[in-house]
Amino acid sequence: MKDPEDAIIQALRTHYLFAGLSDAQHARLLPAIRIRPFSAGQMLFQQGDDASAFFLLHAGSIKLYRLSNDGHEKIMRLIEPGQSFAEGVMFMDRPCYPVHAQGLGAGVLVAIDAAAYLEFMQASFDTCRTVLASMTQRIQAHWDEIEALSLQNSRYRVVHYLLSLAADSDMGPATIRLPAAKSLIAAKLAVTPETLSRILRLLQDEDLIEMQGHRLHIPNMALLREQLMP
Repeated sequence: MKDPEDAIIQALRTHYLFAGLSDAQHARLLPAIRIRPFSAGQMLFQQGDDASAFFLLHAGSIKLYRLSNDGHEKIMRLIEPGQSFAEGVMFMDRPCYPVHAQGLGAGVLVAIDAAAYLEFMQASFDTCRTVLASMTQRIQAHWDEIEALSLQNSRYRVVHYLLSLAADSDMGPATIRLPAAKSLIAAKLAVTPETLSRILRLLQDEDLIEMQGHRLHIPNMALLREQLMP
């Protein structure tokens, strides 16, 4: 492998899907891993396609979405570097992708053969338990997101989303980057672009955030989290 690809493969070791693998398991899995560059607008898969692989985004941005019967697009997730997606399809009787996936900008994707990965899960109870525990945490996070989208007002949704982008930060300051155009983020949050811009301006006026283009600084994470309290 070329050096850049070696760096990408090594970066996998920190992801929850691979952190539980031994060095020997990781080495045996390498033939099942592919580096896939993609371009802006490129379709990566479509809803209903047979799912032979799951993915980790190394660079760029991807949107996962569905189309309604009348052709309207509903964004399900915006994928950022370091995030994985489609790993749940491994456990389907007939694995198929439940959404469309499209590159928002040029990037690099890591594709992992699902059948090969499942062999490691079946061979090691400890590995299986570690991965399933992490998946359970992710499912809970998705339930929280669904609650925010369906039950809460638009300001709550925006604040909840900003906090999710800074999930690795504690109570102090944090700087994040919006992973997509504001129109796409607004669609994901089920608000209009105008509403999103208005809420961001209000949060800035209240000194809860500082906007600099697509970069957003949160001076105090604790104060922003207080906005979610009843």
